[in-house]
Amino acid sequence: MPLSPAELEARLRLHALPGFGPRRHRRLLEAFASASAALSAPAAAWRALGLPAACAEARRSAAVRQQAAQALAWLEKPRRHLLPLGEPDYPALLAELDDAPPLLFVEGDAAILERPQLAMVGSRRASKPGLDTARAFARQLAGAGFIVTSGLALGIDGAAHRGALDAGGRTVAVLGTGLRRLYPARHETLAAEILEGGGALLSELPLDCPPQAGNFPRRNRIVSGLSLGVLVVEAGPSSGSLITARLAAEQGREVYAIPGSIHHPGARGCHRLIRDGAILVESIEHILEALRGWQNLAPPPRSQAGPAPLDARHPLLALLHAAPQTSEELALASGWPLARVLAALTELELDGKVAREGGRWQGCAG
Repeated sequence: MPLSPAELEARLRLHALPGFGPRRHRRLLEAFASASAALSAPAAAWRALGLPAACAEARRSAAVRQQAAQALAWLEKPRRHLLPLGEPDYPALLAELDDAPPLLFVEGDAAILERPQLAMVGSRRASKPGLDTARAFARQLAGAGFIVTSGLALGIDGAAHRGALDAGGRTVAVLGTGLRRLYPARHETLAAEILEGGGALLSELPLDCPPQAGNFPRRNRIVSGLSLGVLVVEAGPSSGSLITARLAAEQGREVYAIPGSIHHPGARGCHRLIRDGAILVESIEHILEALRGWQNLAPPPRSQAGPAPLDARHPLLALLHAAPQTSEELALASGWPLARVLAALTELELDGKVAREGGRWQGCAG
């Protein structure tokens, strides 16, 4: 069942509290079972959970109530969504993260967040060849059926979004600002084109949150967390794209990097990633080969007695009908890379064959 209006408003009030990040949000919901109950709890109960006094004091303030009311008013217009963590429409891959955003504001088609995504990131001050490469790879990825996900920044991000649109594909932009404070301003037209093309803009930040330096690295975990893998096109040794690549590796996603000239500073970050184990990419096939699992699972051997039972036709279903398991446990039991497991689970969930409850996957009857 969807959240009640009162619980939705309570979640938005928690979200508006100063210094209240994903882990504190989760701690409160685990302790009180609902945001409404958490807001009604005495300040002493909040202190007992190690939460700052400033959070407890601000929860009933006029400013916090007003911010929640403004968010509810924003949601009344078409193609605007609020996805709370733990609800059925929250992206399953992103929900795997320990610091998954408690709320996602989405404008556009929220359903595409469950489709297989490939993130593309790189330098804001990319070279002309780098921009051309990013746009070409994005066109091919979109043509192969992937949603191209990036951060709407200047440089490689913008080229990736445009390449996907060139191919008639769809693309997701994860903002480091609120959705009512698009940044950079010169990409407002691009953001409108993403929406017109059936894509989506999303942010975990309050709608009017302005650009703040600390929010952009934080945004990167969402870019990688939504995706099966991350392709770094061009990045210097201190590029923020390397943060996204590191997060992707920590999340069990594939990391791909395009090499360049040893004389070009913008290639050094990619070369470092390749030395550290990223997949070297020279053509789109190098990415598609590594991600075949999301589309074509190897057929198991057939019994001479007749067709294999349902569980045997899909290795993950056989494991899940035996016992609920986390994604990491499934990867160990199946011997598959985690990225392939996550992709397969997404497809199975869309087919109604598996469901995720309490952090574990389980097979559905029927």
